[in-house]
Amino acid sequence: MPKLMNNKNTDSKPLNKKKSKFIFKSPKGMHDILPDDQYLWDRFLKNGKETAEFYGYQKIETPILEEMDVFLKTLGEESDVVEKEMFFVKGGGADKYVLRPEGTAAVCRAFIEHGMSHRPQPVKLWYVGPMFRREQPQAGRYRQFHQIGFEIIGGSIDPIYDAQVILASFRILEQAKIKNLTVNINSIGCRICRPHYRKRLVEYYKKHEKTLCADCKRRLKSNPMRLLDCKNSSCAPLKAKAPSLMDNICVSCSSHLKLVLEYLDELSLPYVLNPHLVRGLDYYSKTVFEIFADQNPLALASGGRYDYLLEEMGSRPTPGTGSAIGIDRVIEQMKAQQVTPPKSSKEKIFFVYLGDIAKKKVLKIIEEFRKTNILTQESFGKDLIKRQMALADKSEAQLALILGQREVFEETIIIRDLKSGLQETVPVTKVVDEVKKRLK
Repeated sequence: MPKLMNNKNTDSKPLNKKKSKFIFKSPKGMHDILPDDQYLWDRFLKNGKETAEFYGYQKIETPILEEMDVFLKTLGEESDVVEKEMFFVKGGGADKYVLRPEGTAAVCRAFIEHGMSHRPQPVKLWYVGPMFRREQPQAGRYRQFHQIGFEIIGGSIDPIYDAQVILASFRILEQAKIKNLTVNINSIGCRICRPHYRKRLVEYYKKHEKTLCADCKRRLKSNPMRLLDCKNSSCAPLKAKAPSLMDNICVSCSSHLKLVLEYLDELSLPYVLNPHLVRGLDYYSKTVFEIFADQNPLALASGGRYDYLLEEMGSRPTPGTGSAIGIDRVIEQMKAQQVTPPKSSKEKIFFVYLGDIAKKKVLKIIEEFRKTNILTQESFGKDLIKRQMALADKSEAQLALILGQREVFEETIIIRDLKSGLQETVPVTKVVDEVKKRLK
């Protein structure tokens, strides 16, 4: 006779030992967008879409994953994004992918791949979606963040396009009721004048190399222009006395910036010239800008001209300019300034029922309202009619539709105005039309 297996637990841990609590959290530097904030996001994205369409931008969507070289060859191997902040994704074979850290290079890749140079020029595109950078998480800086961006690619190197992308971002921030917006703007020159300025900058900083922070010592050798972007307080005095970009750009770049500013003046957009503004990506040339609000040190929107980017990606020389808005930062700014828009009244009618038969009938009637896009709310988990009416009064609904056993038998329904308290019984077959009349 076979020996029976011993049913005793063979695990080294005793059965009665409580498991330690483990709380799952969102990944470091990433955050949930909770239901209470969704109306802010919905309102902002709705305004963004309407603004993009008004100014003639067409929507484009690119994958969250891109080949590593899309950013390695365009953002600059010495940029912080490439050196420190890209999320690499393991895949099969020799392919190397990253989670996209920004939208412009991805849109330009799509522009080249799909032959958009054959379309009427320039091509105006807009996008919205999540981006990923392995930054040190802090207020306003996330590892997953969301952007809405505008790109004008092709055509001529016309300053009016610079003004147009600034305008689109500025108007969206205005519609979000953000107060005290200001455009910081500068020119970082072109292939002709920038090498001369870079040489002067290196000569100046080499005299003070011992006092530089660790990042600036590295930038001095690899990417001197980024010295002007240093946020370390110990380098601030040196940066303040550094050679000015504005004094070293060529006549062409100076004229270009002058015209951009004239367009901003014509549009009455507030701006300040910031000679230390360089942006952190290598593909920029000529105009660069950032938009700030109040005393917030973090830019809500930024961008600039990138006339060499598509050429670096293997295309023929093609000018371009663009901007991007950090949506997460905008939502935080809206809350900080307490200028959040009112919630739209979504639940127009509230269904109240009494009994299981009425409950089934309500489910069917709701479907009739779905066909007419009249939004509804109900509380099927509450059987007491008194409790349901209390929820209806607290809701944003204008009308309550009440169905009891008598109404089911008579094929009628009660329409109650939740503000005045007046109510009327109508045939179920006419309830949709009657509700439409009252909602108007």
